[in-house]
Amino acid sequence: MKTRPEGIGNVNADWMGSLPSKLSAMPLKHLAVPGSHDSFTFWVDVHAPVGPDQKAYVKYLATMFSVLAKKVMVKWSMTQNLTFKEQLDAGIRYFDLRVSSKPGESGNEIYFIHGLFGHKVSDGLLEINSFLSRHRKEIVFLDFNHYYAMDLEHHVYLISMLQEVFGSKLCNNCAVEGITLDYLWQKKYQVIVFYHHPSAQDIPAMWPGNKIPAPWANTTEPKKLTQFLETTLRDRAKEGSFHVSQAILTPRVNTVAKGLIWGLRNYLVERNLPTIMSWVEAQRPGKDGVNIITSDFVELTDFANIVIKLNNLLLSEQDRKQR
Repeated sequence: MKTRPEGIGNVNADWMGSLPSKLSAMPLKHLAVPGSHDSFTFWVDVHAPVGPDQKAYVKYLATMFSVLAKKVMVKWSMTQNLTFKEQLDAGIRYFDLRVSSKPGESGNEIYFIHGLFGHKVSDGLLEINSFLSRHRKEIVFLDFNHYYAMDLEHHVYLISMLQEVFGSKLCNNCAVEGITLDYLWQKKYQVIVFYHHPSAQDIPAMWPGNKIPAPWANTTEPKKLTQFLETTLRDRAKEGSFHVSQAILTPRVNTVAKGLIWGLRNYLVERNLPTIMSWVEAQRPGKDGVNIITSDFVELTDFANIVIKLNNLLLSEQDRKQR
């Protein structure tokens, strides 16, 4: 039986609601928030066509070798092992979302995607909403940042779905500095949706992508990654946006070739986790510090716990004694 590390389970299901009043009064952009990269890749469909987000040579290989090639792709497409509910229970509050229609399929259905098609977006949103209805003081960031094979009708369908599923839980676009947990609780808002597409620009509940920059290192080397994370944090905008530090390594074609059988988890992530987590543990939230930190395979370490506990650094010794 697979064992889960401490911190996985529902121990962090209410971590935002449990923060001391000093922190719930701070702008959310100054708190440390754990997130997941390619958040919905805990299941991908090997029998569906290869996604339109893939390069031409990958599509060719998948066509030639069908399910065999797709099984290799699964090893490199799946960056999370936990379902939505499990990620939320573990404390993950930021979700990095890539979506696509299925070319050739009638209707406007939208799916999560990373190389291969995953679950329907509607199913994932309902799962999130169910969690939020049970945990009224928890807030999630939904960052829709990549769209494939989607025309205007698909975008209208997805935006309508978001409004229908979350309704009054959606927080309208406003000044980032005014967004505190206290404010969100008072208004009963629990969802901040970022929609990186012009079709959403006149819709108040859809925040523009420039309010949540997420610089991407695009490297397989942990040392280069941590240098990049340091540089982008120093250059973080002083006002007007949240900030995502992507503590992730990205496989290249030759990395996939070398680690063909093992996949992303074994070949790239596990061996470099200590370096990445050492960087995370050394961070401090606050005015010039980290905000949202994302990772691959959030269950491999006590990732969410480590990020959440960084918020204790914002409390004085006296505050900590009073807790």
